[in-house]
Amino acid sequence: MMATRRIKSAVFYIGLGLLFTHELDAMPNHEWRVLPVLSALSDSTGELVFVLAHVPIFAIVIAFVASLDRRVRRRSEALAAVFLIGHAVLHWLYSGHDAYEFTSQYSSLLIYAAALCGALYFLLPAGRNP
Repeated sequence: MMATRRIKSAVFYIGLGLLFTHELDAMPNHEWRVLPVLSALSDSTGELVFVLAHVPIFAIVIAFVASLDRRVRRRSEALAAVFLIGHAVLHWLYSGHDAYEFTSQYSSLLIYAAALCGALYFLLPAGRNP
């Protein structure tokens, strides 16, 4: 049914939006200080690399989930949904790190609501492919 596909797509895109918004929230929370490679860099260099790395990452994600090839789009959505879940697991694992600053309810909402959207993506029926 077309309606179920639309709901599934909406849940997916809300999850992606939550992830992108979380990356905005990562700036005041200095996420690069927690990441294994970036934490070894000076704070200003780590921040610069963190920000600039997101340009190609976001471009690639958007290109694949917006692909005109239905198979590529669906596989990319599934991979991104897995990432939404895995990303939350990584945050949970790193939450004990000395430099971890994502302690607000707002930050947690962005991270774990995105993971919930990722899980719902797999739980919702596929419906007809548009």
